[in-house]
Amino acid sequence: MLDIDRLSKNYKVRKMNDADVDVIFELCKGNGEYFKWRKEENSKKRILEDLHITPPSVEESDKYYVGFFKDDDLIAVMDLIDNYPENYMAFVGFFMMNKKYQGSGAGTKIIDDVLSYLKEIGKKEIRLGIDKDNPQSNRFWKKNGFMIIDEIKKDEGTILYARRQLS
Repeated sequence: MLDIDRLSKNYKVRKMNDADVDVIFELCKGNGEYFKWRKEENSKKRILEDLHITPPSVEESDKYYVGFFKDDDLIAVMDLIDNYPENYMAFVGFFMMNKKYQGSGAGTKIIDDVLSYLKEIGKKEIRLGIDKDNPQSNRFWKKNGFMIIDEIKKDEGTILYARRQLS
C-alpha cells in the first residue's frame, strides 16, 4: 500500500473520489489537445469510470487516482497503479496538468517526487502509455526519462508503451 502523503515534497496529495468529478472535469477542460489526440470527449462520465477502472487482475486497493494541490488549487491528477504489470513496477494510467501550470516545471517536479518515492519503497520500473501523435505528451515523457519499448496499434490510435528504470 502506497503512502500518498509521500508522493510529493512540493504539493499536498490526496486520493480523488466521485465528489471530485467537477474539479477534475474543469482541469481536463483546459487540455483540449489531449482529447483531440485521444479522439475522445472529456466528460464527467469518463472521469467517474476512470476513478474506478483497473487493469485485469488488479485490485482497486492498488489504484491511486490522486490530485496534487497547491493550497486549494488542483495542479495535476495522476492515475497510479501499484504492483502493475509486475509487483516491482508501477503504472501511470493517466497524468494531466492544470493548463495554467504547464511549462512552469511543476509537472516535472511531480514526476520526480513520485518516482523518488517509488524508488525508495523498492519499485524498480515505471511504465505508461503515450499517444504517438501527441507531440506535447511525447516531449514531456521523454524529457522525464521515459524510453519507448513498444508500439501498440489500437482503433483510437497508436500508443507508445514506455518505461523508466528506477534502479
